[in-house]
Amino acid sequence: MAQKIFITGGAGFIGSHLAERLLGSGHQVFILDDLSTGAMSNIEHLIGREGFEYRIGSALDQGLVAEYVDRADLTVHLAAAVGVRLIVERPVHTIETNLGATTAVLEAAQRKGKRVFIASTSEVYGKSTAFPFREDGDLSLGATTRSRWAYACSKAMDEWLGFAFARERDVPVTVLRFFNTVGPRQTGRYGMVLPNFVRQALQNQPISVYGDGQQSRCFGHVRDAVESVERLIDAPNVNGEVFNVGADEEVSIEELAKRVRAAVGSSSDIVNIPYSEAYAEGFEDMPRRVPDCSKLEAATGFRPRTPLATIIEDVIADQKVKLANNED
Repeated sequence: MAQKIFITGGAGFIGSHLAERLLGSGHQVFILDDLSTGAMSNIEHLIGREGFEYRIGSALDQGLVAEYVDRADLTVHLAAAVGVRLIVERPVHTIETNLGATTAVLEAAQRKGKRVFIASTSEVYGKSTAFPFREDGDLSLGATTRSRWAYACSKAMDEWLGFAFARERDVPVTVLRFFNTVGPRQTGRYGMVLPNFVRQALQNQPISVYGDGQQSRCFGHVRDAVESVERLIDAPNVNGEVFNVGADEEVSIEELAKRVRAAVGSSSDIVNIPYSEAYAEGFEDMPRRVPDCSKLEAATGFRPRTPLATIIEDVIADQKVKLANNED
């Protein structure tokens, strides 16, 4: 059934792909974005399409958010401060943006009991070693003196806040914990590893691997991520639930650099850079990040399965266009 769907952060990487997919399925889509990390180039091809509406503005603007939440059947709240570099350098901005925007969305949604899907992150699992990460597992975050954990803590608070609104004020809330989502339109500007590796390899520059490169991640294609979200929107019995959204093909960052170099046919060296030089003294990273996606599959009949090789090829194609157009 066609619905009216409001997406905060809709000109961002995931948001623009989600808007495109939902429009293709016959939904009306309203997006709001302040373009701090999103870009008009991500949505230019959608402007003028029937059922699409965009507004440049902040998800911290309570009046603006309330207007769109009220008009929509449901909200997918993606707007957030993102990227490790931004988080480390601007922790106050990170905390204020994430909690403030989520509060604005939830307060607007409670007035008429509108559904809300809150985007969270695999970062909330912190330093947990209970692999693969399950949605009902404990969280293990670092010290409050380390700004690296500001994002994880703020997104965990977003989740708690969402479920508090669900319990006390009957707001139908679903939480989406995105793992490393990659693909076309993603920028490396804020420390996103795969587009950075690809861009360096395409220019035969040294590929910068932070730390020893043995930390591992699971990369999921944005196409699979937005299909997961659309299926959850249509699925029954997802209110009050948390879902991991990600793939489970694990790769070390060093191996990722080697695979990117080979796929590009680059002569780049792979260079290890200490975290203290890349970010700040005492920076902590997560050695592994592996999702259990069985709950998503049980609820929707779907789980992300695009192979890493295909993901790398898609990012290479996208970065070639960006370089040709002198885009970040």
